[in-house]
Amino acid sequence: MRWRSTIAAATLLPLAIAAQTTASSATSGKPAMTYQVDIRQFHFRPAQLVVPVGAKVTWTNHDEEPHTVTSAGAQFKDSPALDTDDSYSAVFTKPGTYAYFCSVHPFMTATIVVH
Repeated sequence: MRWRSTIAAATLLPLAIAAQTTASSATSGKPAMTYQVDIRQFHFRPAQLVVPVGAKVTWTNHDEEPHTVTSAGAQFKDSPALDTDDSYSAVFTKPGTYAYFCSVHPFMTATIVVH
């Protein structure tokens, strides 16, 4: 019986990987590159991130305080309040400079540069 579950897992794994790839590549034909911004000690790190068009940026709050990712010019959808270890993602489909801040702590500012 053990070999059956191993065969079943080996058969389903490629299907799961294909589903993830298809979901991320539905519009561009290839998986979106994901970039990480950490929120630590009341800073976005890095403060400036340069990414290609189509990149997915994920912010993760590592502070004990809640934070938001709020677009300075309403150029992308704002995050809800992120508690400790919560994440939020946005995909950047057009070139430009996207300034953002934390609406709870407005002194926290950063930019995403898309080229």
